Amino acid sequence: MFYMVFALLTIESKETSKHSGAISLFDKIFVKRGLFSVNLSRWLHYAFLKRIDADYNPIHSISLEETSEILNHAQEFIIKVKDYLQKNSYK
Repeated sequence: MFYMVFALLTIESKETSKHSGAISLFDKIFVKRGLFSVNLSRWLHYAFLKRIDADYNPIHSISLEETSEILNHAQEFIIKVKDYLQKNSYK
């Protein structure tokens, strides 16, 4: 999902070196304008929080159910962004 966000930011000539900055810009540029649903933003935030937990909290583990949910959301996220890029002639 993050690489798809970075692709979107690239076409808007926006850059950031942090994942949190990319999420913030995605929300500001794409979600607030109504180009993508709030659900996509929620999924992105959730995946990022789970990644942070897994990276920095050694006793935290992510369940198979959570992993499956994130994967399903990521697949839908990718489809939505690809559709947006194709409809807007970014191939």
